[in-house]
Amino acid sequence: MSDAEGQRLVTLLADMQEAEALELARRMLDAGFDPVKLLGLCREAMAIVGARYEAQEYFLTELMLAGEMLTEIGAMAKPLIGQARDAGTAAAAPVKVVIGTVHGDLHDIGKNIVTFMLDINGYEVVDLGVNVPSKAFIDAVREHHPAVVGLSGFLTLAFDAMKDTIDAFRTAGVREDFRVMIGGGQVDERVMKFAGADGFGQNAVEAVSLCDGWTGRARHAG
Repeated sequence: MSDAEGQRLVTLLADMQEAEALELARRMLDAGFDPVKLLGLCREAMAIVGARYEAQEYFLTELMLAGEMLTEIGAMAKPLIGQARDAGTAAAAPVKVVIGTVHGDLHDIGKNIVTFMLDINGYEVVDLGVNVPSKAFIDAVREHHPAVVGLSGFLTLAFDAMKDTIDAFRTAGVREDFRVMIGGGQVDERVMKFAGADGFGQNAVEAVSLCDGWTGRARHAG
């Protein structure tokens, strides 16, 4: 497959051309295209989607469709990546990230996209789902010992829940064991400071960049 085909996939994904994008992705994989590079193209497309969302050219409907496309392509590519890893030398233990939508909020579109992007960049992601109470985050931290915890929330009421969760980390004596990033909805620097987080991301690409910076990792894909 040529570079032109790869860029066509990026364009199809970014333009929400679901059927054509999935067909091309399958054809590329069947022809032997590197699945890690394919997921890197997905990341490139998501950067465009994120920029369009920020510019209010795209809305939640487009984000939902983007998430669906990424899930389907990930299901095609991940088994092939696993086969390649099994055939090669043992890789270093992946960096763990615990992520979830905070209690009181049921939105998961953004969280799912961030989870996908972290996954294809080589992170081991523990996704706790939605409406996650502080105790569940603390239990997951003690079980998995992550380098980063991601708190997601779309509603403005989630800001208080983010702060409550981070305060609970302090009370439990685990706050200094990892970095905390927040994201979703109207999250900005003001909300980050209010909640007591270490950083915030306005899209999935920024979330990966935060984790890369904190852990000193080079990106796995792309």
